[in-house]
Amino acid sequence: MASELNNDKKAWSVLIVSTLAFTVCFMVWMMFGVIGIPIKKALDLNSTQFGLLMATPVLTGSLVRVPLGIWTDRYGGRIVMAILMAITVPAIWLMSYATAYWHFLTIGLFVGLAGGSFSVGTPYVARWFPKHRQGMAMGVYGAGNSGAAVNKFVAPVLLVAFGWTMVPQVYAAIMLGTVVLFWLFSHSDPAHLVPSNVSFVDQLKALKDPKVLKYCQYYSIVFGGYVALSLWMVQYYVGEFGLDIRVAALLAACFSLPGGVLRAVGGVMSDKFGAHKVTWWVLWVSWICLFLLSYPQTDFTVVTVNGPRTFHIGLNVYLFTGLMFILGIAWAFGKASVFKYISDDYPKNIGAISGIVGLAGGMGGFVLPILFGALMDITGIRSSAFMLMYGVVWVSLIWMYWTEVRQTEVMGANAKPFSLQN
Repeated sequence: MASELNNDKKAWSVLIVSTLAFTVCFMVWMMFGVIGIPIKKALDLNSTQFGLLMATPVLTGSLVRVPLGIWTDRYGGRIVMAILMAITVPAIWLMSYATAYWHFLTIGLFVGLAGGSFSVGTPYVARWFPKHRQGMAMGVYGAGNSGAAVNKFVAPVLLVAFGWTMVPQVYAAIMLGTVVLFWLFSHSDPAHLVPSNVSFVDQLKALKDPKVLKYCQYYSIVFGGYVALSLWMVQYYVGEFGLDIRVAALLAACFSLPGGVLRAVGGVMSDKFGAHKVTWWVLWVSWICLFLLSYPQTDFTVVTVNGPRTFHIGLNVYLFTGLMFILGIAWAFGKASVFKYISDDYPKNIGAISGIVGLAGGMGGFVLPILFGALMDITGIRSSAFMLMYGVVWVSLIWMYWTEVRQTEVMGANAKPFSLQN
């Protein structure tokens, strides 16, 4: 009994300190979403170059997810997470001394390693809890995504008060302190290690599994889209509605904060209702929100009996923020439900599969800001970013219908009885 109580205490200690570490890592990972705005102005970047600048840290944070997941299975999450965070500290500090575009891109690649922390913490915290509570544990840990919102609260204040160079210096100090706290309050259990001689290339062979590919597609929306829009929204508010950067960051946090914090609720819901039901409704809510967000500011003239009349259609800042808030909630639930799929289908290989799916989601977060910028340069329409996301959600809805929903029998001997609660 005492042993079980001690293990339970360790499990919660690991979960709390790991979530704190992931929050700080995500805050650092999203740094360019705020400091990129004065950098864009200083370097006179176009929208595509700006998109690449913001997406560069996301690239390395995505590419390292698979090997980090494998190493976590093999060596344990405590040591891997501590080393990963410690490596990023010098790069974060050096960011304040960058002056040329290539400086930011190069240093950004090393800062981006912080984004790989997700594939370390997910299997690390999951193995401390029984199967029926793993969705909750991974959801709570995943709530560290709210670091994107923390960045929007902290960075604008530092930027306005001291200039953008103060932001990476403060973030480097915070990261260093987090490394110390994590090491003091985390634990390791040799029983959680999964010895394996499987190589990086062998793990990628899991992509031949249609289910893994499908989960990658889902996650490229709910996580990749979340990362991309978290980076993109501050400058979107500034350009579309002419807001001050501090107000813009505060409103952008209305998307980032629920998109991170409520992931824990999504984990509990996935445990209760199942990954499929939660993901299905998440995709439909996303489809509706993105359809409305896609509509550009439009003026059109109608010839009436009293002469031409001009009408304006477009979202104001309040409706726009409300839709983004709903979208953030939906994606928080979706991020948790996708990983519930993984823990259900691959219980002995959570680290590697979560690394692969996390890689896909991260690559979505890398590619989408660049495409947002390119579409902006080509069309001149800011809402083209949402048009693109709307199309991606369509793909997932169709895929899910054909592979999951359509396979449910509604007639015949195996049909499920109708219930208003289903």
